[in-house]
Amino acid sequence: MLKSIRSLFIVYRRYTLSLCEENEESAFQASIFGLVGPGPDGPGCGESAFQACGGLGEVGRMYSVQAINAEKTLNFLRDLGVYMVKRFFNLWSMMKSKLFLVVMSALILSPIGQAQLSESVRREGEDAVRRGLQWMESKQKPGGYWSSPEWPALTGFAVWAMAMSDEYADSEALDAGVVYLVSNVQENGGIYVIPKVGFKGGGKSNYNTAISMVALHLTGKEELQPIVLNARTFVASGQHLGGDVYYGGFGYDASTDRAYADLSNTYIAMEAMELTESAEDFRTEGEQAKVNKQAAEEFISKIQNRKESNDAAWVSEDPENKGGFAYHPEESKAGTLKGDDGTVYFRSFGSMTYAGMLSLIYADVDRDDPRIKSAMDWTTLHWTLDENPGMGSQGLFYFYNVLSKALAVYGQDQLIAEDGTQINWRQEFVKKMVSLQKIDEDGRGYWVNEENRFWEADPVLVTGYALIALQVALQE
Repeated sequence: MLKSIRSLFIVYRRYTLSLCEENEESAFQASIFGLVGPGPDGPGCGESAFQACGGLGEVGRMYSVQAINAEKTLNFLRDLGVYMVKRFFNLWSMMKSKLFLVVMSALILSPIGQAQLSESVRREGEDAVRRGLQWMESKQKPGGYWSSPEWPALTGFAVWAMAMSDEYADSEALDAGVVYLVSNVQENGGIYVIPKVGFKGGGKSNYNTAISMVALHLTGKEELQPIVLNARTFVASGQHLGGDVYYGGFGYDASTDRAYADLSNTYIAMEAMELTESAEDFRTEGEQAKVNKQAAEEFISKIQNRKESNDAAWVSEDPENKGGFAYHPEESKAGTLKGDDGTVYFRSFGSMTYAGMLSLIYADVDRDDPRIKSAMDWTTLHWTLDENPGMGSQGLFYFYNVLSKALAVYGQDQLIAEDGTQINWRQEFVKKMVSLQKIDEDGRGYWVNEENRFWEADPVLVTGYALIALQVALQE
């Protein structure tokens, strides 16, 4: 079926090019994705394409200017693929049709000529997802939550993973998880539990709300949209806009009035705002909730090991670190190194480099921007799935989760290693995740990290990370 869809796509491309006399490639780019009306790149093509492509019209309008100016069709397709992966979960929640997802996957998420998953690896990955969801279902507590009732995000990851699966999208387990999440909605719109004892990170309200609102949105349940909208307003209000080094970022809990933000919370908040953006279609009053993307871009850039865009004293020009990311402007979880002159430099590490690259894309930075290209250079230089580069086993499954999403959004399935070796990252990733899955006595599967830093000894958290990452990687 996928081959048939792709063949129809190519036939339509040829037909469109035959209709346009000038600037044929740009005309195709403009018309195939729904640019309506006459223009300098092919009068008349836009309207017919809009009618033919139907649901892609919204995407086409958003990309119309870029389409007119684009020079290469395949480059434009890849740019659109980046956008579509960014909107992937929105489309999932709004369009539950299996056929729709197959068509999107065929036409957008897997550009022509790029690496594909082998059928055997795909089956192994799908089996691992099935076993993982069965395990997750078996671990749900009577109150509808997973692992701990104090941290809704743990349940949010489980619901998120189930909402991505046709088999579990309408399950009792998912519905019970939704009821639990809704029970933790606060008057301010946040989705979190007020801590009984105060501590530095507060109730991690930004973190819990961001993950929970994505999970609720992905269920596609229209009655949950008011909750998602209020949560979006809450998350957007947590952006730190004070006049300090953390300007533009997000922290764990803005209510602590602590001048603080980090790249992990910023990536999680921006992703949540991106993936739930279509909820704004249900807003009937008040202003739409938005992130100050320019401020976020400024903050993210202040965490990258790149002298051209970050003038902090700790920025390293060492090839081992250049282009990668630290944790926040005043710390790297991977530690430091000291130069010959005594200057202390921050080490880059894998999970935050993928988070930084993904956050820049969510901030509407073009993937050809030097900051993103520099981050990609760092990731290919340090390519491995055996550890979180710079951190070893610490945060390993968080690393897998953000790697899968970042590379999918970047839109390039085939990477080139430093030695010129081609890396089919989806193929390698699925195989790695399958190999790391543990099987219990009932044949159900789960993942866990023996290194407990960042809570990764909790199999519920880690299995949630893995299931989301694996399902993203399987959607070519």
